[in-house]
Amino acid sequence: MPNPAPGPTEASLPASTFPGSEAPSQLDLPSHIGKYKVIRCLGHGATADVFLAHDAFQDRHVAIKRVRPWKEATRGAEGSVNMRNHFFAAEASLAGRLSHPNVVQILDAVTDAPEPYLVMEFVPGVTMRHFCRADRLLPLDQIVELGFKCAMALDYCFRQGVIHRDIKPANLLTVLDDQGQAVDVKVSDFGSALHLQSDQTQIHRVGSLAYMPPEQLEGNDLDARADQYALGAVLYHLIAGRPPFDAPSQMALMHQIYHQEPKPLSHWREGVAPELDTAVLRALSKRPEDRFPNWGTFAQALSDLVAKQLIPLARFTEVKDSERFNLLRALDFFREFDDVELWEVVRRARWRRYPVHHHLFKRGQEGNSFHIIALGAVEVIRDGHAVAQLGTGTSVGEMAYLAPNEELRRHTTDVRVTEVCTTVSFTPQLLGSLSGECQHRFDRAFIKVLVRRLHAAHEHLVHPRRIM
Repeated sequence: MPNPAPGPTEASLPASTFPGSEAPSQLDLPSHIGKYKVIRCLGHGATADVFLAHDAFQDRHVAIKRVRPWKEATRGAEGSVNMRNHFFAAEASLAGRLSHPNVVQILDAVTDAPEPYLVMEFVPGVTMRHFCRADRLLPLDQIVELGFKCAMALDYCFRQGVIHRDIKPANLLTVLDDQGQAVDVKVSDFGSALHLQSDQTQIHRVGSLAYMPPEQLEGNDLDARADQYALGAVLYHLIAGRPPFDAPSQMALMHQIYHQEPKPLSHWREGVAPELDTAVLRALSKRPEDRFPNWGTFAQALSDLVAKQLIPLARFTEVKDSERFNLLRALDFFREFDDVELWEVVRRARWRRYPVHHHLFKRGQEGNSFHIIALGAVEVIRDGHAVAQLGTGTSVGEMAYLAPNEELRRHTTDVRVTEVCTTVSFTPQLLGSLSGECQHRFDRAFIKVLVRRLHAAHEHLVHPRRIM
């Protein structure tokens, strides 16, 4: 999807494969493309225009990428008819296939129209290119957090048999909050993607030179580590305010990519921990075998920077998304949840880090929520005496939460934090907002919890001395 000039409030889309060509004027703006009402032009490239449109049936905005007639599209372009068709077909083949919260969804592909077009999820925000300038650099914790989400999204794509091959700042859409802060990211523009399970002939040596690994420049067979190098180059650019390699000509740039090592990030920016430097530079290794062996280890290295507080957090009580995801994946309660469902919980649940002595619940309080302890420990107090210690992986408050009437929903004990505690909590409204499949996973997990509690109660009745 092509990209207009970035700005903090403008809806941005990734750059086209080929630069050049003029955008259609507002006078030439079509009223409709297929069933979609066109609102305005978002961007343009040598082969296609991108429009903001409205889907009346779903009552949502969408982005439509429409291929221009070939005679218009070739002005200033460097491709051929076959190459243009290949890039469109590569994206069209993914319609409905990739469903991940950090991947722009391709909702529909209309290939038999005079001007074929793709219908995509509309993402208001800016591309990461906006944050590559030295005067717009993001805080380090935000960069690492966005990098983790990109790594997890690209891992998902690879498991679907897709290598992106053109990861660069302009192809990563950042979602902004009300204060203009980058809070989320989506990978976009799969026109250069390599489909590992496709029998069709595919074009090699595609991508953006500044972010391409040596093996991609040479046209060699690629695996996930090619995209890993590109993401490493993007992170380097976001942290340093400049790409890892920069030269006045393509030949000089290629020579640097092949033979020169990038300077440490600490050379360009203060506050870069050695562990952050090591992770990014490892992803930028010349040889694929010297990079991280897979996306999971790269994502974990980025997540550890936050979890181990090697990068300062803005607020003590804040729990970053990377930490949330890894905490959930380690808990038995969420064992049957897949990655997409875990991300749904990451975003919908209430997360909080509590200090020692804080009360999660007090006796007599109505049980309108429950907590799952992701990290830390609490004690259960009855009549002034500690009667139980609960740690990571346990749930508290679910019996009152699930009680059938108001009287039974009153807590009969105090629950107090004994070790700094990170919890994920839910209310009926939050659970009701989850997808049907995610709610089904919760129902199954609740059944397991209740079975364990019933078994413990039975053991206490039969063998009271075994239960402390």
